[in-house]
Formats: sequence, C-alpha cells, structure tokens
Amino acid sequence: MSSTLESRSADVPSIPAPHQLGSRRAPSQKRAAAWMLAPAAVLLVTFVLIPIALTFALAFTDSKLVSPQPIRFIGFDNFTRIFADATFWKSLRNTVVFAVFVVPLQAGFALGLALLINTKIKGVNFFRTIYFLPVVTSMVVVAILWTFLYQPNGLINSLLLKIGIHGPDWLGDTHTALAAIIFMSIWQNVGFHMVIWLSGLQTIPSSLYEASSLDGASTWQNFKWVTWPGLKQTRTFILITITIAALALFTQINIMTQGGPLDSTSTVVYQAVRAGFQQQQTGYASAISLVFFVIVLMVSLVQRFLTRDKDQVR
Repeated sequence: MSSTLESRSADVPSIPAPHQLGSRRAPSQKRAAAWMLAPAAVLLVTFVLIPIALTFALAFTDSKLVSPQPIRFIGFDNFTRIFADATFWKSLRNTVVFAVFVVPLQAGFALGLALLINTKIKGVNFFRTIYFLPVVTSMVVVAILWTFLYQPNGLINSLLLKIGIHGPDWLGDTHTALAAIIFMSIWQNVGFHMVIWLSGLQTIPSSLYEASSLDGASTWQNFKWVTWPGLKQTRTFILITITIAALALFTQINIMTQGGPLDSTSTVVYQAVRAGFQQQQTGYASAISLVFFVIVLMVSLVQRFLTRDKDQVR
C-alpha cells in the first residue's frame, strides 16, 4: 500500500512556490512593458530630446540650413547679436504685451461665461456648444477668416460704416494690428477655458451655497467666499495654460501679418522660425530659442511661487 502511494505521489507534478512564479513572470512582464514603452520612447527621443540637444549645440555655432561652409564654433556671438538686435526687442515686447492682455481678459471672459451657463435651464447645452465651437475649429482656418473680416472693405468696417465710423486697416496699421490679433485670439480660445472653469464650478459642493444663503449672503459674497476659493486649483491650471499659449504665439502671426507692419506684430517664436527657415540661420535661431526658453522658465518659476500652497509652506 505504501509503495502504491509513493508511486502516485511521484507522478504528481510539484507546485512551484509563489516567489518562484513571480521570478518566472518578471522577465516576460518586463519585456512586455519595454515593448509597450518603446514607441513612446522613440518619439520622445526623436522629437523632444534630440531637438533640445541640437538647439543647445547649434546656439554656439554659425550653422546655416544650407551652406557649403562647415559649421564653426563662435561662442557667444549669437547671443551678443540677439541683445543688439532691435527686432528681437520688438518681438519680446510684443510677446509680453500679448500675454499681459490675453491672460487676464481670456481668463475673465471664460469665467464669466462659465458662471452664466452653470445653470440647469432649458437650452443651456446649446450655448455651451456655441461658445466652444471656435475651439474645435483649426486656428489656421480662424486666422484666414478673420483676415478677411479685418480687411479695409471687410465685414467689420462695413458694420462700423453703418453707424458712421470709418474703420482703419486693422492688420495694416501699426497701432491696431497687435490689438486685432489679441481680440481674435481671445475669441478663439475663450471657450476652451470656459469648459475648464465650468468643470471646476461643478466640483464645488452645493451645500456650501445652501449654508451661505441661510446666512443671508449676497451673490457677490457667494462668489467671493465660496466660488473663488473653490476654484483655486482650477485657476492655477488656467493661468499656466493661458500663459504658455500666449508666449508661444506664432500661427496667427504667420498667417495674418507675417510679423508686420514694421515688426509691430513680430513675436519671439515667429522671429526664431523666420531666422531658422526663411533666413536659414539655424545657429542664430537656436540662440533665440534658447533665450526664449530661459524667459519662459523664469516666468514659470514666478508663477509657481505666486500660486504655491501657502498653508503647506507654513
């Protein structure tokens, strides 16, 4: 009997311990994870890390896009040229002016629209769609459309003429070109941040409004003491996204004005692209991009300091 049991037990395969199963599965899981990460890693290296490395390297050379001459190391000559270039300072000023106006106005209009449509009334989804419609439209299409609207004989001047106002050449006048692009940019992007504000408003508990109404709070007091504090994380996100988009202004300029008239709408990004591709001075364009990177980094650090959680710091 005992010999029979021993023979049967010998035929039964032994069950590996849990740690042995884990050790066997680990290599296969790592290989699967590596294959899944490979496409994203290749794209990251190809389109992010390599261009960044080339920008740092070419900024100190006299590299040309097409040139029979070999690349030479010239040190800080490109940066000296940048700070002596009047066009760069105009471009930087236009970028700052654009950001200073767009960031508060776009955020404010978006918040106002979000407050208006944050209600449960019939037809509110229609207005949400209308306000968000310009966002899903390509900026190229929007820029071309507004170029026709801003023409001297365009729709805007035709409407102004009906009330006795002779409108200017909006994109051809140095005094109005940048303002026209600012208005168009706010109109196109306000719907996106309206949706973000709206999502933040809907996370605020209704019980807070009920408690404040019992205390006799007015509409402004509700907004000041309930709505605005409840949107702390949302407004930080919106401030960062609008600022980044404003500093990276390029598409509207490239399509509507090409930096003119007289560089009144040129931006840092547009100047870098123009120097690199139109003028084929890739070394100088890389230096402009590097300077712009430092400026954006400084702005980001200031924003991070101003929007930090003071309670956690204490």
